[in-house]
Amino acid sequence: MNTEHGWITTPVTADLLRGALDVERTAHGLLPHRLPARARRQIPDDQLAMAEAQPSGVRLAFRTRATTVELDTLPTKRAYRGLPAPADGVYDLLVDGRLAAQDTVTGGNVRVLDMATQSAELLEGPPGTARFTDLPARDKDVEIWLPHVEITELVALRTDAPVEPAPLSGRRVWLHHGSSISHGSNAAHPTAIWPALAAAQGRVELVNLGFGGSALLDPFTARAMRDAPADLISVKIGINVVNTDAMRLRAFVPAVHGFLDTIREGHPTTPLLVVSSILCPVQEDTPGPLAPDFQGGTLRFRATGDPAERAAGRLTLNVIRRELARIVEQRAADDPNLHHLDGRDLYGEADYAELPLPDEIHPDPAGHRRIADNFARLAFGPGGPFTCESGS
Repeated sequence: MNTEHGWITTPVTADLLRGALDVERTAHGLLPHRLPARARRQIPDDQLAMAEAQPSGVRLAFRTRATTVELDTLPTKRAYRGLPAPADGVYDLLVDGRLAAQDTVTGGNVRVLDMATQSAELLEGPPGTARFTDLPARDKDVEIWLPHVEITELVALRTDAPVEPAPLSGRRVWLHHGSSISHGSNAAHPTAIWPALAAAQGRVELVNLGFGGSALLDPFTARAMRDAPADLISVKIGINVVNTDAMRLRAFVPAVHGFLDTIREGHPTTPLLVVSSILCPVQEDTPGPLAPDFQGGTLRFRATGDPAERAAGRLTLNVIRRELARIVEQRAADDPNLHHLDGRDLYGEADYAELPLPDEIHPDPAGHRRIADNFARLAFGPGGPFTCESGS
């Protein structure tokens, strides 16, 4: 801890982080990862490499009397060639569990993706600072939730009072894996992604392994979940398998069994909830692959497969929902802590009519809230698989 011009600079170390499974020292500072190094060495594409390094659900957690906090970071932002630059990612600062301030970091690197050619170009930029002022002048627990869709290298933490790692909350740890919706696509800020909203309602500590485009039953992800501490586990399966056209029915069924088997090696009796996809009309009965559609100057998606090929094992969301329900029913005979939730109970026909998917795939901020409210009620509420009878 260094003091300079009235500021106290505290090294950003792993003990200040929650929600990360690993950290990497870079030339600029500390880079949180949501997959361990062993898993990262097996990642086959840039999509997952980018997604797991985007710190969805990752937050700094410390105790302090500071009234001003500055966090220097080097963000790597994502942009699409031909579309307007996205808004800077938001940093959420919570005081004693309540959102108290927000800021953004300008500058940084920009990774420009070309959806037509699947190529990418990295434009380098300088670090920046998120600054929070007028915080209450008392001992308090502070969390800074990092932008959920910006790779964020943590450079320096400065405060006007000493900092120490926050004590463990004693709450149960919820380990969740899913697709870009779980990652937080189209959510307004990091504590407004649906898993974060649901975790707050369920009074649990979130570890979010929602990976945009990459919930594909990868064995290395299952091993990471097997080895991660958890009191509650959920896996949301379906949309990425369909929209990447990654496998056929013959491969999908044993892949699900293998994924669940691996998790159970490390968590044999932990409540484990298998969740199918929310309603997504473009993929309900039409196989992938998914293709981008830039008509009108906005990014939307459409399915390009032939529904007639379902008979040959091509996957759709309805096919996957049916199989997941069957698999869980079969396995639950020997695994009473395994549960199933139809994703349309989180967001279904009535929700789509009220809160349509802006790009045909991802919910808007109100949709994230709807999914979170329904998940909290069905999973953490009375009779749900994650309910806590003690009320803790």
